[in-house]
This record gives sequence, structure tokens and C-alpha cells, in this order.
Amino acid sequence: MANKPKMKGLILAGGSATRLYPCTAQISKQMLPVYKAPMIFYPLNILIKAEIKDILIIVSPAHSGRFVNLLEPMFRDFGIRILSTVQEVPNGIAEAFILGEGFIGNDNATLILGDNIFEDVETIAKAIKNFKSGGHVFVKEVTDPERFGVATVDKKGNVINIVEKPKKPKSNLAVAGAYVYDNKVLEFARKLKPSIRGELEITDINRAYLRRKKLKMNIVNGEWLDAGTPDAYLDACNLAREKRLYDNFDPIIKKAIEKSRERFKEQAKKMLR
Repeated sequence: MANKPKMKGLILAGGSATRLYPCTAQISKQMLPVYKAPMIFYPLNILIKAEIKDILIIVSPAHSGRFVNLLEPMFRDFGIRILSTVQEVPNGIAEAFILGEGFIGNDNATLILGDNIFEDVETIAKAIKNFKSGGHVFVKEVTDPERFGVATVDKKGNVINIVEKPKKPKSNLAVAGAYVYDNKVLEFARKLKPSIRGELEITDINRAYLRRKKLKMNIVNGEWLDAGTPDAYLDACNLAREKRLYDNFDPIIKKAIEKSRERFKEQAKKMLR
């Protein structure tokens, strides 16, 4: 009998983050602090809450070793394996599955964008844990849907169409930056052609599942932010403080941070001797 597919986790943390320059001149955007923790910990929290043990972080060449140097020793004692791979040029969200094909292997995959901050992590984590097959996306009502992939649904709440950045959106349901797929995603990703924007679009993968009637969705509650601009980054920091997002971190993350903090304090003491 073939082994049941596991769920692997991917965090897309590439790009040069020019909109946040000069703050990102020497550090990855996803390493910037969002109140009590670096930004990368917020998508990482979702994956760990979903009980994912194998996580690949996709990074830009300039920051290729920094994520693993921080996170791998922090989480190895908790049975969580963290690896990284380089995205030389940001060619679109869907490229994550091409870059991560060897890591995913025969398993399923959850991809979360490294600069997306969700207040409602429980809905996403629960959907990941309960996932069986097909594709699963998460949508949020927004006031500016033309900036996103936009989902339209029928009266039963089923997705019937997704359009990337439509000029005249037919709904206000934006597809948020968390995606769950079975292993078929690797085949779909390999067949993608660049869009008119020159990118491999995650919307095209979602539409491939949709054509096969294999795409499900959840509406996420609370705030959802893409912290890629100075204003949005400030909003993310304020949200994390006001909504106490750190308090909702998985216990593994809190223990890992505390254990790492103690090691850091010991090292600091040795340097002062």
C-alpha cells in the first residue's frame, strides 16, 4: 500500500522589497519585526498550527542563508525541519511549486506568502489539517478587489470563477495569500505559461483546479494584510500589537523563541567576560 501523502509547507519570501527600501537594503522584508517577532513567524505560525513538520522557505539570493540560520536551530528540537531554496528572479507566486518540486516530492503542499499577516489563523490551519484532495483557497471581502485575484461564488458558496486583477470585479472577494493543494499542483505548475505580466500566476493554478471542479474555499474573518508597503507594514505592526497576535502563536513557537532567547543571553554573557 502506498504511503498516505503528507502535507509540506512552503513560505514564499523572495523578491527585493523595493517598496520598503532603504529598510530592506540589508535585510529581507520577511525578517523585519512585526511587533514582537520577525514577519516570517506569522506565516510560520499557520503552518506549525496545522501540524506541518517540513517547511521550505523560498528566498532571494541576497538573503539565502539567513532564514535557515535563524530558524533551523530554533525549531529542530521540536521535530520541525526547515530548509531554504533560492528564487533568482521573482517570476510569480506559482513558481514556488517549480522551485519546491524536489522538496514536495509525492506529498501535498501548502503555500503561504511571507508578507501576509492573517488575524484568523485558525480557519486556515483547520482547513490544512482537514485537507484531503484538490485545491483550497481562502478569500476575504475587500474594498479594492481590482488589486487581487477575485473569486465569484454561486448561491451555495462554491467558487465558479477566479480572475486576476480584473478592471471591473464581479465580487469583492479577494483570494488571500494562502493556498493548499494536492500533488497535482506540480503538474499544473510545470505546464504554466507566463501571463501578460510575465509571471507564472497562482490564479492559473486555481483555475486549473476549478475547471476540474476540485477547488474549495473558506472565507477568513478578521484582518488580512499584505505588508509590502510602508503604510501596510505599519498597519501590520499595529494589528499585531492591538489584536495580540503573538498571544495566538502556537506553543511550539513560543517555546522555541524562549529557548533560543536563553541561548542568546548565554552567548551575550560570554562575550562580556
